[in-house]
Amino acid sequence: MHQIWISKPGLPEVLQLQEAPDPLPRGGEVRIRVEASGVNFVDIMGRMGIYRDAPKPPYVPGYEVAGIVDAIGQGVPNLQEGDPVFALTRFGGYSDLTCVPYQQVFKRLGWMSAEDGAALPLNYLLAYLMLLVMGSLRAGDKVLIHNVAGGVGLAALDICQIVGAETYGTASPDKHDFLRERGLHYPIDYRNQDYEVVLKDLTAGRGVQLILDPYGGRHWVKNYRLLMPTGRLVYYGLRSLAPGKRRSRLTAVRELIMLPFYTPLKLMNDNKAVIGVNMAHLWSQIDLQRNWMRQLVAWYDEALFRPAIDRRFKFTEAAAAHHYIQDRKNRGKVLLIP
Repeated sequence: MHQIWISKPGLPEVLQLQEAPDPLPRGGEVRIRVEASGVNFVDIMGRMGIYRDAPKPPYVPGYEVAGIVDAIGQGVPNLQEGDPVFALTRFGGYSDLTCVPYQQVFKRLGWMSAEDGAALPLNYLLAYLMLLVMGSLRAGDKVLIHNVAGGVGLAALDICQIVGAETYGTASPDKHDFLRERGLHYPIDYRNQDYEVVLKDLTAGRGVQLILDPYGGRHWVKNYRLLMPTGRLVYYGLRSLAPGKRRSRLTAVRELIMLPFYTPLKLMNDNKAVIGVNMAHLWSQIDLQRNWMRQLVAWYDEALFRPAIDRRFKFTEAAAAHHYIQDRKNRGKVLLIP
């Protein structure tokens, strides 16, 4: 098999394509011949050496794949060789063959492409968890989605449209027309405008009910101020730690110093909620994720959404895929194709 390894922390060029013996599925596992692998910002943070949940290099990154089951271990129910599937992989997804516990594997609908399947697991589960499970999203809610043109942002936008929420999103101006076509009500130019000022103007100073923040750092305090009473602020990343393509200890210290301290009394008095979400710490709760995925697949089946696939890169172009995302060029999901 072929795999993409992170050889050491550093620039995208530390990604190396290597050959390895084909793996054999253990009890409770299936082997998937991968047709597409999802690329996520968490992979980039792992490559930079600033993702604490990642293994020590060298290791194979990748949280999601789609392909065909080609071997089955003992004790696997309801899956057969030849089944088209998608799966959560928890590392190892940048491979053309990978073995996955069957509980993390989902059958693809007959009309679901492998590319759509690879775009579903992490982004849409994360968006569903933040908006509906933790964020209590309701029709008519006003929602601010930061980095709305990324994979998670667009997944959140799709779910907001299904529920009937009013959406605001930060993105560079060259992506605004695309985002309007995808259903965003109010794009905000974060490069040339202060999104806090713009959003207060758009909402007549009231703010919003729900904010999804992957950045952290200086954004923590600004986003909290933008919540109206009963508002919920959901943190799901620390992208502010990775402004460049190499890790910077100075940047990390500066951003972490800005971590706000929310006391229960302050939250009570403000009638606001601060929520943290980390999918990497939910692997022991796979039954919950399967329930959420059933709803997502049902919505896909009803043609209520389709993932936005932006670019496809060959395995030999993995470094270019990471550059593409870090250069903020993507409008949707980036995939690796074996």
